[in-house]
Amino acid sequence: MFIVSFPYAVLQGGYWALLSMILIAYICCHTGKILVDCLYEEDDSGNRVRVRHSYVEIAEEVWGRKVGGKIVNVAQLIELIMTCILYLVLCGDLLLGSFPNSPVDLSSWIMISCAFLLPCAFLKTLRHVSVLSFWCTVAHLFINGIILIYCFTKAAEWKWSEVQVKIDIWTFPISLGIVVFSYTSQIFLPSLEVNMVDRSKFHCMLHWTHLAAAVFKALFSYIGFVTWGKDTKEVITNNLPSETLKIIVNLILVVKALLSYPLPFFAAVELLQVTFFQGRPKTYLPTCFETDGALKVWGLALRLLLVVVTLILAITIPHFAILMGFIGSFTGTMLSFLWPCIFHLKIKGSTLKWYQKAMDIIIIILGLLFCIIGMYYSGHALFRAFRGLPPNPFVHA
Repeated sequence: MFIVSFPYAVLQGGYWALLSMILIAYICCHTGKILVDCLYEEDDSGNRVRVRHSYVEIAEEVWGRKVGGKIVNVAQLIELIMTCILYLVLCGDLLLGSFPNSPVDLSSWIMISCAFLLPCAFLKTLRHVSVLSFWCTVAHLFINGIILIYCFTKAAEWKWSEVQVKIDIWTFPISLGIVVFSYTSQIFLPSLEVNMVDRSKFHCMLHWTHLAAAVFKALFSYIGFVTWGKDTKEVITNNLPSETLKIIVNLILVVKALLSYPLPFFAAVELLQVTFFQGRPKTYLPTCFETDGALKVWGLALRLLLVVVTLILAITIPHFAILMGFIGSFTGTMLSFLWPCIFHLKIKGSTLKWYQKAMDIIIIILGLLFCIIGMYYSGHALFRAFRGLPPNPFVHA
């Protein structure tokens, strides 16, 4: 969904942003493989046996049940809720870009969008969520096709020279965070791997999906940027010159964003229920469901409250691309860079070759750099954005 902001990442990071899309895809593919490897141990016969079942259980093995699971749960919850917030902010940006002369401001558009998401509180099974996600994929392929076709019609006017080679330290970390956020899939990989018909093809699947993602993201971002150059906006569809075409594309994207919201929302609800609402002796708080499986009234109220919380935060931080860069620099680097390598070294360290250990250590160092630098500069950009200023303090608004 967030690929519509990738040309903006090229505006901020130039060729280095394009390179990062490939490098980060490789790193995330590697950390995905080693994370799933931590789920397995070898028995006395040398056969691999799955002894752990989730990211949380891996963390509990390394940091203990009291600390490890809570740290990863908090990071996952932040990632999921922030994703929900980003969908709402994206809806607001798209609607504001479609109707710029309307008296309705960004916050009001976000509130209108959120009204359609209140029924998410009634979701009880992943089956309904998966149907919505399927149509999201269909819609997005259609939108990407329209954007690319339009860009190719303007090929004679492409602004090749506006892709910068130098690194702007004030803006490049933002684009880096956007790229990291787009590849964060580690929290879903343990469940994905266990449900594969042939688990031996898990590595092959990761290789091809990350390769396809890296190639498409780099090409889409580059083509989108050279079409509009320095006028590229945070959401690329807002650059479409035809008002009719822009409104149609943006409205389809709004529908897609609304249909995308239930997946992270449902995952966040499931995580909260497993962690806090299972009833004694597992948790202090009672279960949200009746004995017949019906959702209790107060359980429904808590779900509605979660929707409202995402709404309030979306209105409070209405800067889509910069917010995405901040989240990617924070939870994205933790979940996709640092923790898989730390867990791998701790659990499998005695069986790893020196170059495997070196690879993990290098990724940890890179992850720390991305996290610290990205959070600092993205946070600084958010602060300036609230004041109506550009990310770079040396560029005048």
